[in-house]
Amino acid sequence: MKRNQEDAERNELQDNVVTIKRVTKVVKGGRIMRFSALVVVGDGQGHVGAGLGKAAEIPDAIRKGRDAAQKAMVSVALDPNNSITHDIIGKHTGAQVLLKKAPEGTGIIAGGPARAVCELAGIQNIRTKSLGSSNKQNVVLATIDALSQLSSPEEVAKKRGKTVDEVLA
Repeated sequence: MKRNQEDAERNELQDNVVTIKRVTKVVKGGRIMRFSALVVVGDGQGHVGAGLGKAAEIPDAIRKGRDAAQKAMVSVALDPNNSITHDIIGKHTGAQVLLKKAPEGTGIIAGGPARAVCELAGIQNIRTKSLGSSNKQNVVLATIDALSQLSSPEEVAKKRGKTVDEVLA
């Protein structure tokens, strides 16, 4: 029974391969070629994760990346118009990503790596700006860092000991 539940969860998850790189290791006998795949996984309803898979063949690298991404999923606080609850900056090594709340009808204004994360998280209205490094892996991880830091108005109200209306005013 548990296996069927896991299979059902995997079926509803969508994935997006952000990048595939060919990497080489130079050894005494020559070069060993392998592949590295950066995969983003999400359910479109506020859960998203990213993983890196490495293998000798591309499909194996993608599968490993998908498995790693599923293990590293985070929850995202969304507001009623499918945007984020507040503006935030996420950081990972040299990359910074600014995520700005947007009104209904804006769409996803983001570059490739940040766009993949936002789409799979279920965000439909957002503006982003990548600051610093443009390395795809670091931008994806910085975006996920920002999304994981988001807090809903209910959480903020509970921390401050106020009502949700007082926090939003």
